[in-house]
Amino acid sequence: MRERKTPRPEPMAEADGVIEGRNAVIEALRAGTAIDKIYLAKGETDAALGHIASTARGKGIVVVECDRRKLDGMSRTHSHQGVIAIAAVREYATVEDILNAAREKGEPPLVVVCDELSDPHNLGAVIRTAECAGAHGVIIPKRRSAGLTAVVAKTSAGAVSYLPVARVPNLPALLKELKEAGLWVFGTAADGDTALYDADLKGPAAIVIGSEGSGMGRLVAENCDFKVSIPMRGKLDSLNASAAAAILLYEAVRQRLGR
Repeated sequence: MRERKTPRPEPMAEADGVIEGRNAVIEALRAGTAIDKIYLAKGETDAALGHIASTARGKGIVVVECDRRKLDGMSRTHSHQGVIAIAAVREYATVEDILNAAREKGEPPLVVVCDELSDPHNLGAVIRTAECAGAHGVIIPKRRSAGLTAVVAKTSAGAVSYLPVARVPNLPALLKELKEAGLWVFGTAADGDTALYDADLKGPAAIVIGSEGSGMGRLVAENCDFKVSIPMRGKLDSLNASAAAAILLYEAVRQRLGR
């Protein structure tokens, strides 16, 4: 009697969205799988990896070259063959999709712009709060930011299924685009010249949340109409990015309810 072999797990089926190996990544690209980012071993000249990189870039997917040790640390199968893709849990929306969502509801747009939030737990928490507060969408940069990964989806408690998230290559250009569409841009800053409760968030608004360590980048800050400071009454002088987003979003909710 033959011994039944236990089937090996398929790399593409990893629950956390990690797709490993050249064939698996090529098939994912061919199938149109939503991919957040592809990591390639730095210095590799293999033709298959070159094909993956050019195909991915042609589809607008971010490709990052990194040390093989980083790939080894990310790998679940220990046979990544120099390439790992991180699948997105859903397709990204466009900025126009987000603005259209506000138009369809007959509401002034309320948008959250995240300036390089690299912690997926922070991004997931922001998306969850934005959805609960009735925001129309979240916008993130393509690089130096967490994306719509499984960790973000889990932290958002399912909010990524309901709230459009767009990804753009250039945040300063995006803010100019939003201003041309009639939105006022409010950036969070500890040294902001507008106190939170003096900010008028009733109209079309984009709320910019800076990165966990350094806050908003210089060019992003320069494109804000208002820099809003949150009152700090304790010993510490800063808040977690997702907490700051929650405070501004619910101040906008309060104002829009006329309370």
